[in-house]
Amino acid sequence: MTDAGKNSERSAYDVVVIGAGPVGENVADRVRAAGLSTAVVESELVGGECSYWACMPSKALLRPVVARADARRVPGLSTAVQGPLDVEAVLAHRDEEASHWKDDGQVAWLESVGADVYRGTGRLTGPRTVTVTAPDGTEHRLTARHAVAVCTGSRAVVPSLSGVEEARPWTSREATSAKEAPGRLVIVGGGVVGVEMATVWQALGSEVTLLIRGGGLLPKMEPFAGELVADALKEAGARIRTGVSVTAVHRPAPDGPVTVYLDDGDRIEADEILFATGRAPRTDDLGLETIGLEPGSWLTVDDSCRVESTDWLYAVGDVNHRALLTHQGKYQARIAGAAIAARTGKTPLETAPWGAHAATADHGAVPQVVFTDPEAASVGLTLAEAERAGHRVRAVDHDLAAVAGSGLYADGYRGRARMIVDLDREILLGVTFVGPGIGELLHSATIAVAGEVPIARLWHAVPAYPTISEVWLRLLETYRG
Repeated sequence: MTDAGKNSERSAYDVVVIGAGPVGENVADRVRAAGLSTAVVESELVGGECSYWACMPSKALLRPVVARADARRVPGLSTAVQGPLDVEAVLAHRDEEASHWKDDGQVAWLESVGADVYRGTGRLTGPRTVTVTAPDGTEHRLTARHAVAVCTGSRAVVPSLSGVEEARPWTSREATSAKEAPGRLVIVGGGVVGVEMATVWQALGSEVTLLIRGGGLLPKMEPFAGELVADALKEAGARIRTGVSVTAVHRPAPDGPVTVYLDDGDRIEADEILFATGRAPRTDDLGLETIGLEPGSWLTVDDSCRVESTDWLYAVGDVNHRALLTHQGKYQARIAGAAIAARTGKTPLETAPWGAHAATADHGAVPQVVFTDPEAASVGLTLAEAERAGHRVRAVDHDLAAVAGSGLYADGYRGRARMIVDLDREILLGVTFVGPGIGELLHSATIAVAGEVPIARLWHAVPAYPTISEVWLRLLETYRG
């Protein structure tokens, strides 16, 4: 690992990557594989948000919750798992999966691929120039012969409300790293973070209240996804209030309760409040003004992830606002790394849809799993999105509980599957599954959507019996009639 040196030392590299989360790591890996010298700058922990405050700790918290829920639906096992979860053990496992918030292993991996790691805040100070300011204030100036890749990710947004600063609200970071379960937890927002954290903390002993400005949960998915997740959360004991907004919060004592004021005149008292109300790009302190761009803005890119109006700046992952998901950012990193290498070697780029240098999946084949009970998973377009885009489509639905494998998986199984068929091309534009254990089904749907596999060929993809994946056959039978 390289620390920023004194007296503004200069170093030249082929590529400079700002941000060493999963996205930055993958850009570095791909350009190093192409033989390009690479520097990676990180201001916090190498491994980024996903490793320490998002994907890994949240899924470590969710896994025992979902496993217990599944076990409670299995005859012969259900009576053995009726007790509470071991909260201390769950949190200890979470700490292990978050590497106890230490990044030694991630640093060692980056160094093993031949990248130089610089600790400090990286700022653009002109075209192809990055100045790294170390924690002790010393500086190191890096120049990039070919490309700078901005991989700084996004941060949670806390709305500007009366009393919010003094209330010290949770964001996703505090929700995934908390050392104990709050007695009463108010969650503002019904997206992925909101429903996953409601699932976790309700199961770990908190009294959870979800406050939703709109009409339901998971608004970016098919409506039935949010409905089934809401039903399960209510059965678990959570309270869900829709059509309400928070107008103010008040915590008079630093260690005391917080009062949440609503626009309908009501108020709720809680021990903690979590705002899960969106993300903003981490570009406000990046030096964008030195190259004519707006600080704090999302960076608009082409399909190779190169920032528009430049021939050297790339924005990969959350900062380009295409698909704010770790796996999608890593996909973009593979595309961008290959494009940087191709342009460096002056070899032709494959920028047509689905080409080696085009992040085409960002437009219509983005997969996502919400790890609640039941799980919700989707890829591609919803029915509403497909219709808005002008496609002539048909939604084909099937009750997942009617599949033999679902009945074997759990008593009282509840779930639903939907595929969106492009009637002109007879391919799938989107697929949604909701139900216990369906997260692992999603990749088959992703292949069907990204591969534009014809319905006629999917008919020959025979699902094993008796598995939940037999829902594919039922969906196709329903479509064919």
